[in-house]
Amino acid sequence: MSYSIQDISSLLGISPAPVQPARISRLLTDSRKLTSPSETLFVALTTKNNDAHLYVSELYHAGVRNFLVSKIMPEWQNFRDANFLHVKNPLASLQKIAAHHRSRFDIPVIGITGSNGKTVVKEWLYQLLEQDFNIVRSPRSYNSQIGVPLSVWQLDPTNELAVFEAGISQPDEMEYLEPIIRPTIGVLTKIGEAHQENFNSLQQKCMEKLELFVNSKVLIFDEDNDLVTSCVDRMVLSQKAFSWSRKNRDAHLYISNIEKKSESTRIEYSFLKFDYDFEIPFTDEASIENAIHCLAVALYLHVIPKGIAARMMSLEPVAMRLDVRQGKRGCLLINDSYNSDFNSIKIALDFQQQRKMNRPLKKTVILSDILQSGIAPRPLYKKVAGLMEQSEIQRLVGIGPDLTKNADLFTTPEKNFFESTEKFIESEIWKDFKNELILLKGARKYHFEQIGTLLEDRIHETVLEVDLDALVHNFNFYKSRLEPDVKITCMVKANGYGAGAAEIAKTLQYHRCDYLAVAVTEEGIALRNEGISLPIIVLNPEVGGFEELYNYSLEPEVYNFRILKAFIKDSERRAITNYPMHIKVDTGMHRLGFLSDEIAEMLQLIRSQKGLTARSVFSHLSASESWVFDEFTHQQMDTFKKVCDQIEEGLGFKVNRHILNSAGIERFANNQHDLVRLGIGLYGVSSSGLEGLRNVCTLRTTILQIKQIRSNETVGYGRKEKLENDARIATIRFGYADGLNRQFGNRKGKVLINGHYAPIVGNVCMDLCMVDVTGIPANEGDTAVIFGEGLTVIDLAESIGTIPYEILTSVSPRVKRIYIKE
Repeated sequence: MSYSIQDISSLLGISPAPVQPARISRLLTDSRKLTSPSETLFVALTTKNNDAHLYVSELYHAGVRNFLVSKIMPEWQNFRDANFLHVKNPLASLQKIAAHHRSRFDIPVIGITGSNGKTVVKEWLYQLLEQDFNIVRSPRSYNSQIGVPLSVWQLDPTNELAVFEAGISQPDEMEYLEPIIRPTIGVLTKIGEAHQENFNSLQQKCMEKLELFVNSKVLIFDEDNDLVTSCVDRMVLSQKAFSWSRKNRDAHLYISNIEKKSESTRIEYSFLKFDYDFEIPFTDEASIENAIHCLAVALYLHVIPKGIAARMMSLEPVAMRLDVRQGKRGCLLINDSYNSDFNSIKIALDFQQQRKMNRPLKKTVILSDILQSGIAPRPLYKKVAGLMEQSEIQRLVGIGPDLTKNADLFTTPEKNFFESTEKFIESEIWKDFKNELILLKGARKYHFEQIGTLLEDRIHETVLEVDLDALVHNFNFYKSRLEPDVKITCMVKANGYGAGAAEIAKTLQYHRCDYLAVAVTEEGIALRNEGISLPIIVLNPEVGGFEELYNYSLEPEVYNFRILKAFIKDSERRAITNYPMHIKVDTGMHRLGFLSDEIAEMLQLIRSQKGLTARSVFSHLSASESWVFDEFTHQQMDTFKKVCDQIEEGLGFKVNRHILNSAGIERFANNQHDLVRLGIGLYGVSSSGLEGLRNVCTLRTTILQIKQIRSNETVGYGRKEKLENDARIATIRFGYADGLNRQFGNRKGKVLINGHYAPIVGNVCMDLCMVDVTGIPANEGDTAVIFGEGLTVIDLAESIGTIPYEILTSVSPRVKRIYIKE
């Protein structure tokens, strides 16, 4: 569907009307995700971290002509063929547009909120109901003040059912989302502690969430939860209740029995005085509760119990995040088999472009038929073909009968079509993939995991999982603590603190980080070869390495006369002028840097040449995380200011200043200067104990074998540990060659298995170690978490008297990195 720009202007009460006619079918809030400029209305949102008005000029030159703004910038005065809808609050206007769009549809709309389980319930409802309805649903976790209107904007006349989720993080937010979703069927999932910090109590949060259902026809919830039931009564929503209970036989839906088996759960229930049952392929409590919510919705929508039972057993886990893995023959694999509808394809293609950057990788898409779209195949795949063309896809593999029949619509330079996944695998064309960025996008029934296994470089049960969304959260968390004009240099040295510098840098570049910093030139070259164009500081350059620095546009730290003179000589020999350098001064850490009494001589040397120019002056705090040394830290910062003043006076121009590291950002807001350097905090570790960061890296492996060992037996090399009691000893696939320090042996370290701590017994081996799982519900093949949620790198470091930096950077290259993103 589309609206005229005049209709939108009228809806928002804007006068005078836009001067240029246009039809709007796309609402854009992220300038990096532009696809169809002529049909786009860009909503310039201002947040604590960003001001989207800064990207209007860039979008105008990319072809966008319609903008929703809260201010008019002087540089736009020549954009006479553009429409600027000037409003007080662009976010409120975006929500008003979406609410108007929603009002045009008279179909069942399921609204889901709660603390946990929203996305799983949404996706399981789609799996259960897609045979009966043409469904539109929120992409991924689009449940915020911005995400909800963008989700609802997807509604079109072919839809017969909508499923939208709503999330809030503070009071009074739901009142803005309710008119946008305006659910006819409400589902309240589990209420927990998530985002509790902005609410006075769980009761307040529950009542805020229930605001979503004030105009619903029915509300589905667990009446056994006293908090929820109480809040429903207080909100006067009881008359809309379609509640379920494991205790109350008179509930609308009575769960009479739950039987957990080894790999499934059988659920018996009574509905309208008839008894039924079904089975789900899950055994955890969260899945059981989510399935019962879905059951209630399906029954309310008159899906017959026999059909529900058949579909429940086919429910699949919800992979809420796509992941990036190394493929064979120089390929990079983006696995996004989360769903395969038109809107999710757009999101995945955008992420693929983020990952390509300037690298010489062929963009390849392996796509299955799109099922239950509600659109006839011909027009549907014409739209898909347009997406592929806009995204400049170079190779397309289409799998499924509908794609095969519509192959002629695709203009991709290389294309192959197969009736099934099996036919594609049999063709063996996948063996020819080389230096390609491959997006896997398949509906569940096509089992694209088989293709992923063939294309993946390393099938390894030991993985370091890197949460890119958590990384971005931490980046924005620190950015929100800075003054508006202060820039950020992000540290990606030591292979991005072990997380993988290339993928970390790509994510930071996409989110408009200002600078990157690496330790050595080779690290900077590797990033340039991966398509990173951000300025990169090399902190420990070599005296003879200026040519490589220059060839790859890397900016060196200069910390003593030897390297300064060498770089001056090299720059003059190449007739280079004003090449940027960063001057390191020693204010008390006494590692690298010019001392205060060397500054005058350094300035004289810099003034005598033209090859190098000072881009910044910086120093390093010795103990910014420690309150004990605050007096010394302030002394360092005072010295730094005096030295910077001296340098600026001697050079005759202003240079950027930076002294704060992660802990410094946390504790010394008055010394932000022009730049800050974000290191360990970016990866979720606060040296000063600051709360609000998210864990980025999770290292996990598997249990290879479990044995029952008698007391007085020894475990491991050197017979260092004799068991005092009979014990269950598990061997896991992780040793010192993978990055596990041998000091963790003999019960100094531990791992996390199924929520229980298991101490490491005996000496750590090269490739393996043994843990005591006595009394722990553990089986061969279960996951063991080395560090992550529940067992942090801080915990590990403290157990052997080291620091989190060492734990993170010690993870071996042979451990596969997997990058995940919602």
